[in-house]
Amino acid sequence: MQPLSHPHMNRFCIPFFGLALVLLVLASPTSSCMEQEKSSLLQFLHRLSRDSGLAASWRRGTDCCRWEGITCSPNRTVTDVSLAYRGLEGSISPFLGNLTSLLRLNLSGNLLSGGLPPELVQSSSITVLDVSFNRLTGGLNELPSSTPARPLQILNISSNLFTGRFPSTTWEVMKSLVVLNASTNSFTGQIPTMPCVSAPSFVVLELSFNQFSGNIPQGLGNCSVLKLLAAGYNNLSGTLPEDLFNVTSLEHLSLPSNWLEGPLSGISKLTNLVILDLGRNELSGNIPESIGDLQRLEELHLDHNNISGELPSSLINCTNLIIIDLKNNNFSGELTKLNFSSLANLKKLDLLNNRFTGTIPESIYSCSRLTALRLSHNKFHGQLSERIGNLKSLSFLSLVNISLTNITGTLQILGKSRSITTLLIGINFMHETMPEDDSIDGFDNLQVLSMNDCSLSGKIPHWLSNLTNLGLLVLCNNQLNGPIPVWISSLKVLFYLDVSNNSLIGEIPTVLMEMPMWKSDKTAPKVFFELPIYAFDPSLQYLMLSAYPKLLNLGINNLTGLIPEKIGQLKALTSLNLGSNKLAGEIPGPICTLTDLQLLDLSNNHLTGTIPAALNNLHFLSNFSISNNDLEGPIPTMGQLSTFPGSSFEGNPKLCGPMIVNHCGSTEAGPVSIVSTKDIGIEVIFAIAFGAFFVVGVLYDQIVLTKHFG
Repeated sequence: MQPLSHPHMNRFCIPFFGLALVLLVLASPTSSCMEQEKSSLLQFLHRLSRDSGLAASWRRGTDCCRWEGITCSPNRTVTDVSLAYRGLEGSISPFLGNLTSLLRLNLSGNLLSGGLPPELVQSSSITVLDVSFNRLTGGLNELPSSTPARPLQILNISSNLFTGRFPSTTWEVMKSLVVLNASTNSFTGQIPTMPCVSAPSFVVLELSFNQFSGNIPQGLGNCSVLKLLAAGYNNLSGTLPEDLFNVTSLEHLSLPSNWLEGPLSGISKLTNLVILDLGRNELSGNIPESIGDLQRLEELHLDHNNISGELPSSLINCTNLIIIDLKNNNFSGELTKLNFSSLANLKKLDLLNNRFTGTIPESIYSCSRLTALRLSHNKFHGQLSERIGNLKSLSFLSLVNISLTNITGTLQILGKSRSITTLLIGINFMHETMPEDDSIDGFDNLQVLSMNDCSLSGKIPHWLSNLTNLGLLVLCNNQLNGPIPVWISSLKVLFYLDVSNNSLIGEIPTVLMEMPMWKSDKTAPKVFFELPIYAFDPSLQYLMLSAYPKLLNLGINNLTGLIPEKIGQLKALTSLNLGSNKLAGEIPGPICTLTDLQLLDLSNNHLTGTIPAALNNLHFLSNFSISNNDLEGPIPTMGQLSTFPGSSFEGNPKLCGPMIVNHCGSTEAGPVSIVSTKDIGIEVIFAIAFGAFFVVGVLYDQIVLTKHFG
């Protein structure tokens, strides 16, 4: 019998016992996550009505530390649950509060509903809780001030459906709170100030898009390290409290769309401000000369207030400014007094709708980084300077209603600025002649062109045919004559054409029936404008070209002939206006196949025959008029047409129906409604102005009131 110390035996036994030891460790209960934690996680899983495949990983017989979205500490306790943007549906289980070592819980960007379990907010371990961008409802429970201090540092419950009064005492026990984001909910009550007292490291308070009311409370001055205060889009009122100006650590102050009033005095004490947004309030007075002390300032938003006076010359000391937005105020004086050449970083300057006078300051053209310039609706005068060509990055230019002259020279100058994609120059050049020659060139990247309300004479110019990227063309309210040119078909991406209220003649060209953007569902490029374009009402704004409807507006001209049968090819049109022309013949049947139409105006023509019953197939139609023609027969009493008032049909003596004076089968016809030419114009303009429609829940103006096309 060989001794146990045989060398071959030793070489075998050492690895064997080492492997056995490893297996023993792996099999030990302490090597896997605790059963209680596994059970708590499975409780969360069971509450999900849709787990997006999570159950394939989360199986009871496996180590939960290896489950998807789970992270454990070295001693095998769960520290992180990270399941953001997984398409999860269902409710959040309160059993997650049993994970006694859980530090971070991220369930953001899902479709979770129900309430937020209080066990999570008052957890004795969680430091980061993010349930933003879900569908959570209910309110937040108050934690009594006697509750032991909680370790929560970051609480993000933004973009949910929470309601009720926002907690006040809860924050007394959040001694470590750094970030509180409750924006985009429906919380009521006042802005809390307790975090400023209780949490010495409190940095971010984001409460925008709620229903907070009352004054901004005193006490924010205690937030000695606060960097961001945002409470825009609420119902806050009163003046800015004095102690707010003591929070010199503030870098971002955002309180737009409230009811704040009073002057801006004191704002210059916040010398670390990078972003100041007080737009859409009721602030008054002047911008103080001390604004120049805000030398870190990059964005200045004071739009839609009642601020007046001249711009302070000290503004040039804010050399880091990138955005200046002062639109819709009462500023006055000559802008030339401000030397813009010091603002070398400026990219967006928006002075829409003020009372500035004099000429456009040449110093603006020294701001070589400008991408957007809007000076519309001011009291400037004169011609455009050739120096605007220095703005090599300029994409958005709006110079509407500033008494510009010399349209030919203006277009020749701007044509050289090949970076321009949006050009709005309406309500200028009064009674000048539209340049027709091909000396106008350039505009290689132009997507939006509006030259409305200028009383321009001449024809629709041929040089427009070279603008092959043009998606939106507005030439309405001029005195253009001649036919609609056949070369219009060369504009392959054009989807919005408004040439209404001119003196155009001839028939509707059949080439319009071949326009590819009206025939297909293809949309314009989803490129955002550098500045929003406003339509009729400041609350109606277009942020990108693709948000505009597919529109053909030939109304209020002298067009003759028949409505082409091929109009049925324009399946993608949402707005068609052929009203107030001299069109004859019947309403073509193929027009009834334009099932995306939301506005159809055929009024004030010479149309005959009956109303096609198939018009009832236009289920999205919300604005409709065939008034003042020579149509006959009964008005369909069922379907979509029955939803429109009698004014949509009046002025057709041979029509009958319950919504007009002439009732079908009546032995005595009622009086015919006569509408004067002046009233017709007002009626059509009213219909155009209020032709609004909803797309994906967002309100879009169906026909832009181009006088406000800024």
